[in-house]
Amino acid sequence: MSELLKNIDARTKLAGTNKLEILLFSLGTDTRTGRRETFGINVFKVREVMRTPPITAAPEMPASVVGMVSLRGVLVPVVDLARYAGVECEVARGIMIVTEYAGHTQGFLVEAVDTILRLDWSQMRVPPAMLLAEMGGLVTAVTELADGRLVMMMDVEKILSETTSYDDEIVYRNIKPLEHPELTVFFADDSSVARRQIERTLQAMGVKYVATINGREAWDELEKMAAYATSSGQQVADLVSLVLTDIEMPEMDGYILTKKIKSDPRFADVPVIMHSSLSGMSNQQLGKSVGVDEYVPKFEPQRLSETLTRRLLNVAHPVV
Repeated sequence: MSELLKNIDARTKLAGTNKLEILLFSLGTDTRTGRRETFGINVFKVREVMRTPPITAAPEMPASVVGMVSLRGVLVPVVDLARYAGVECEVARGIMIVTEYAGHTQGFLVEAVDTILRLDWSQMRVPPAMLLAEMGGLVTAVTELADGRLVMMMDVEKILSETTSYDDEIVYRNIKPLEHPELTVFFADDSSVARRQIERTLQAMGVKYVATINGREAWDELEKMAAYATSSGQQVADLVSLVLTDIEMPEMDGYILTKKIKSDPRFADVPVIMHSSLSGMSNQQLGKSVGVDEYVPKFEPQRLSETLTRRLLNVAHPVV
């Protein structure tokens, strides 16, 4: 099974080309609907795939966290994705996908893994409202395979937020307000949970913001703002003080969005900060290669607010 991911290091070259690779997996046949859905997770977030090791039950865990496993001496929480997603199936989840993102490592129990699929982010679509409602906001993007199957990308930020204390209210308490009501942050993130976290951070800072759900929508809106600035005799920086972008987004990823912003002279004075759970050094280097001004891993509200404050104050009081 390790053969499935043996070339993961080589896959880093896909970043910045608007392409991705996703590991396909299933949770089993839902006894209520008779359907066996196909899900996906970005290969960048997968550390390894293994047979489910012995799980030790732990007290006071969320219902979908079935316990802990020891991986090379480190205790890792294990989430039963079928239970989390409300899929009722009788087949045991004998496979564990070990994921690593936002500084956290966790195991996801699944029924089976299928293959690794390479595709363009433009093939990933924003889920229709009906599917979002049915899946409780768990899906961030969808794509259709040649065999007619629908692949649903899981919102890993949402899973992490609801199975750990990483979205606890206490993390926002020490954020200091920024006394510059004229500043506006423009951000793009496909995860509803991540958008809420960013909004809470910016609200604690007292900063205005504009939110979009993917790179394509962000670029369309930024172009409209740039056109308005030109027609009204303003600079884009008068309307947008800073752009904050995720990496993984359907239709257009954060690398391509950053490339577009940095190659357009109208945005010359607008800093771009990349904010992602893909916090590995290779991802940070790739962000810098497309012109990103700074990289902040998800989700550390205090660190994000400090970075935003420093950058925004430089916009408000530029060094001459």
